[in-house]
Amino acid sequence: MKKHRVIFCGTPHFAVPSLKALLQDNRFEIVAVLTQPDMPAGRNLVLTAPPVKLLAQGYNVPIFQPLKISQIIDTLRDLQPDVIVVAAYAQIIPTSILELPAFGCVNVHASLLPHYRGASVLQAPIMNGDRESGVTIMKMDATLDTGPILSQSTYRLSASETADSLGLACQSFAKYTCRLS
Repeated sequence: MKKHRVIFCGTPHFAVPSLKALLQDNRFEIVAVLTQPDMPAGRNLVLTAPPVKLLAQGYNVPIFQPLKISQIIDTLRDLQPDVIVVAAYAQIIPTSILELPAFGCVNVHASLLPHYRGASVLQAPIMNGDRESGVTIMKMDATLDTGPILSQSTYRLSASETADSLGLACQSFAKYTCRLS
């Protein structure tokens, strides 16, 4: 069985379960991970690697940390991905990269699209008094969070819900919904 070549783009803890699920699925070969550059963190501003980078290092996956993803388009093209999976990468993926993989690009988004596109998707449903939120897996297109929805998992919000607790719930759903058939 030929493995599908995957480039994974993600940075924070939210993206870790999706990457881990792909790394542990024998249908996929993660040929590269793109994540944000290491950043100073904490009181002493210690240079800290993103959670996705730490996971990728444990699997010996090539890691790229460009300031702008467009800076490495030739490298991405040379990797010949079948699909690019994006989960909280924090950069807009240009059309020139969206068009690279044979099967397109898939986004793991922490809201029930079409509601709450873009940033602050964990805070918005809580602030607006919504009764549920969740995770959407969608095929990416040239505009932000507007591509066709492939699957969704819903999560009932509690009266004491916080962005942190919702983020943890969405991480759990993301690993199960990140199934590429």
